[in-house]
Amino acid sequence: MQVRDPITIFGEVLFDCFPDGTELIGGAPFNVAWHLRGFGLAPIFISRVGKDERGEKATHTMSRWGLDCSCLQFDGSNPTGRVNVNIEDDEPLYDIVANSAFDFIQVPDIRRVPASGILYHGTLALRQRQSAEALASLKSLHRGQIFMDVNLRSPWWSTESVLTLVADADHVKLNENELALLAADDSEFADQTGLVASMRRFAEQHQLATLILTRGALGALFYREGEIIAVGPAPNTQVVDTVGAGDSFAATMLLGINQQWPWSDSLERAMNFAAATVSHRGATIDDTSFYSQFMTLWGCN
Repeated sequence: MQVRDPITIFGEVLFDCFPDGTELIGGAPFNVAWHLRGFGLAPIFISRVGKDERGEKATHTMSRWGLDCSCLQFDGSNPTGRVNVNIEDDEPLYDIVANSAFDFIQVPDIRRVPASGILYHGTLALRQRQSAEALASLKSLHRGQIFMDVNLRSPWWSTESVLTLVADADHVKLNENELALLAADDSEFADQTGLVASMRRFAEQHQLATLILTRGALGALFYREGEIIAVGPAPNTQVVDTVGAGDSFAATMLLGINQQWPWSDSLERAMNFAAATVSHRGATIDDTSFYSQFMTLWGCN
């Protein structure tokens, strides 16, 4: 695979903690960085963990996978991020614990962070001022593209703050519900025609290069320069766990931008890779052969 401009990932690493004591490492930015490393890239991951057992586990897990830990920060006052998952009436409830280490990310040594390439970020890690200001400082120095992955988690977001971030981005990925929450036109997506019209208005209003709309089992829609590309779901998908499917999709789109694939190829490959990941338990897959099979299929080896 041809090595091109670097990809910088900013945001949370956390643990999903279940009632039975199971803990799974995750967080959208972490998942995206993991997949990119699986594809053979060397993303720069900027995050913060506590000086605690979970922080040590996160560091060990990243190092073992080959992720660069040079921009991973350690917090002696705040614990590693976690989400307490509880089940009520057979439905999961998520408590994203406040004042976690990822809320206090500091500006890293700028000598370690390239100003070119792609800067990826989500929205959850920006719920506190310090992390938000650190990202703003990075963006002020960045001369490449910005990819924003919207992940609205109540109560940790506001329309004003998210739209301010959208205005800075070149590429934005969100789902249908998130578009409905952020769009200022009160659109009702009774059919795909109304959805496409709202996508156009949103992308043009915020001067986006691309807008990526994921729709779960319905596939995805993609906007660029006034045109819409629709991609259907991968056939014969066996769904085991949909957690992190959007992160798989985002990572493949980032790979496509990095490798300068045609947009239609990126979309189809992103959909196929996301479909493959939901057939496994967990948001990340600890198996290099899983990734290499896709790289061979895509002619990237």
